[in-house]
Amino acid sequence: MGTESESMLHLAAQAFQSKNFDLAADIYECQLACLGEPESRQEVMVKRADALAFGGKFTEAFDVYRQASEIERLRPSHLDNLIEYLSGTIRRQDWGERQRGSPCRGEEAGAAALCPGVGATGCGYEDLSCRICLSFLFEPVTLTCGHCFCKKCLERERKEKERPVVCKECKDISRVNDVQTYRVNVVLSNLLAKWFPTLYQAGQLRREGNALYAEKKVEAALEKYNQAILMAPTDHILFSNRSQIHSSLKQHEKALRDAEMACRLMPHWSKGHVRKAQALVSLGRTEEALREYLVCLSIEPDCRLAKTEAHKLLSDLLAPVKDQVPEHISDYSNILSSRTYIKNSIKASFQNLTPRSLSSESCLAKALPAPERSPKGSQSKSQGRTEVQGLDQFFLTKRKRRSSEEEVKEELQEKNDNHKRSKSEPTEGPDSSSSVADDLFDPADLDCPLCMRLFYEPVTTPCGHTFCLQCLERCLDHNPKCPLCKEDMSEYLVQRKYCKTVIMENLISKYLPSELMERQKIHLEEMAELSNLNKNVPIFVCTMAFPTVPCPLHIFEPCYRLMIRRCMETGTNCFGMCLGDDLKGFADYGCLLEIRDVKFFSDGRSVVDTIGKRRFKVVQHSERDGYNTADIEYLEDAKVEGVAERELQSLHDAVYEQAVYWVNSLKAEQKARIEGHFGPMPEKDSELQASPNGPSWCWWLLAVLPLEGRAQLPFLALTSLRDRLSGIRKVLLFMLHNRSR
Repeated sequence: MGTESESMLHLAAQAFQSKNFDLAADIYECQLACLGEPESRQEVMVKRADALAFGGKFTEAFDVYRQASEIERLRPSHLDNLIEYLSGTIRRQDWGERQRGSPCRGEEAGAAALCPGVGATGCGYEDLSCRICLSFLFEPVTLTCGHCFCKKCLERERKEKERPVVCKECKDISRVNDVQTYRVNVVLSNLLAKWFPTLYQAGQLRREGNALYAEKKVEAALEKYNQAILMAPTDHILFSNRSQIHSSLKQHEKALRDAEMACRLMPHWSKGHVRKAQALVSLGRTEEALREYLVCLSIEPDCRLAKTEAHKLLSDLLAPVKDQVPEHISDYSNILSSRTYIKNSIKASFQNLTPRSLSSESCLAKALPAPERSPKGSQSKSQGRTEVQGLDQFFLTKRKRRSSEEEVKEELQEKNDNHKRSKSEPTEGPDSSSSVADDLFDPADLDCPLCMRLFYEPVTTPCGHTFCLQCLERCLDHNPKCPLCKEDMSEYLVQRKYCKTVIMENLISKYLPSELMERQKIHLEEMAELSNLNKNVPIFVCTMAFPTVPCPLHIFEPCYRLMIRRCMETGTNCFGMCLGDDLKGFADYGCLLEIRDVKFFSDGRSVVDTIGKRRFKVVQHSERDGYNTADIEYLEDAKVEGVAERELQSLHDAVYEQAVYWVNSLKAEQKARIEGHFGPMPEKDSELQASPNGPSWCWWLLAVLPLEGRAQLPFLALTSLRDRLSGIRKVLLFMLHNRSR
């Protein structure tokens, strides 16, 4: 029997996952008749209630939840599915209304008229806003991905979520886990302070208020926030934090007003709804608080505080009447006894719900959306649809009635407070324009401290200094420290995470378009010149290199670090390799190498894996930024036909056999070292003259033969395969002759 019961429960779980909620609910109902243990019955009852709720039969579902709570108080795990569904429904309906055009936009327009400058971020400075708090950037920090956030926001994210910082823009997990290692972006912070002094000063007052609040000086903190709001009356964070201060002072009505203002200014900011919910709980308006927590979860599903409090409040509301009723839940018994009152209180109140509508006072009753209706069919389904229309009626309880004198007194007080606020809070500050004033804008503010020109591809180091990408890299070639503050940047060098600072690029593009176009033009011309593999080709003066043969290199000199980087930036990934020459600087013949991979080290050194591509002759020697360059022309073997081709093939086969014999005659240890470095000897090519460089095994053999570079160089210059094979045969005969002696 037990096995059969488990099988049916498994089937019900599968039905639930397949969204066949009616079948799942029916199976769970049947299984309840077979269960006797209270704990097991409660688990199955909760699962049945989940299926009913997801199927749109909320009244029936909540009856089952209540019956389950009579066995034992429901735990958070019991309510996970319900809360996830309720918040998810809000999210889905909000998305649907965004697609159709929100019916509450009139209210948002009213809020915007009340608070000029309110935009997508709530502050009217979308280009200069933090994507965590959605407010004006204060003490901006630039992550390695190039996106900027408030320093305090990053620290709070790290502390609250106990995990590495995740960029809200690109979802990149910062490789430097300790946010404290990041400093404020100096250039950007100075720009914001200069361009928007009022908002910057409001941010400083907020920081001072937070410090006072941490020291338990609540009244002094409140005064700082009052001053800050006078300067920045459209900053939702100021109202949210002042709401918390009012709550600490037991001024819950004021706390609620500030929280509501924060929600009006920034409807899709989850913390504003948390503040509002906390104030509502303090005022005993538990059901409205639950709604706000659900709205918060619809915006930020992983908000632990909202989830914990929603679990607690929902558990309280579903608790049986015989339990001790918490004092903050007003007229709790009416949830069960006044069913008529419940059904008629808020008729069809969720048809136009969005998180935006929940943040305005006129939409307070629209707390939870109507769930998806069941398709037309049986009478029971039709009845379920009727019951769903009053979904939040189950949550709505009668508030404690206040005397008419108290109501009048509160109303007068509220009007008085509003009058004071309207006089004290300006509607428009000097920084209300989202554009920088012409008299404040100075192009020199966006000059690189290294090249003294306009930032091009600006990058910001963890120590907070900004440079042109190429300027910074050239400095790090010589010293792995910040050019300004000399802070060690070894870890930054290893990561090679040179992402451009997005906000700086946007500011330059917006305010200096002509200067940016000129810089781009110069950069493109430089890249085109560096990409030319015939003129001014970079030359690495080191050793002999041959076509098709690997040539690993250890790069440590600053000039060659720059050279390798430029080869990669241009996309050619190629440079020339030549032997040194006492008179000319480097030999007249060399081989073009292609970069296959680069491994960087913390001190700036790198190991570069390259392979030979083409032979060339140097036409003109030159130099650029500390390394050698050359104008070159490429070499190709001359092709032969007829009798000459047959003779060449015969010579080729004979020399190849001779080469194989010499390689096999090597000691096993010596042969293993050669193959570990250069790979095994290549097979004969099917087409002798197919490659302009000739057979690849010839170059492999020349690389492994114990010859000095000066003896190898003439082979590189030859354009006759016959002459090259004849030379190789002479060397092999000499090697075999010496070995026999």
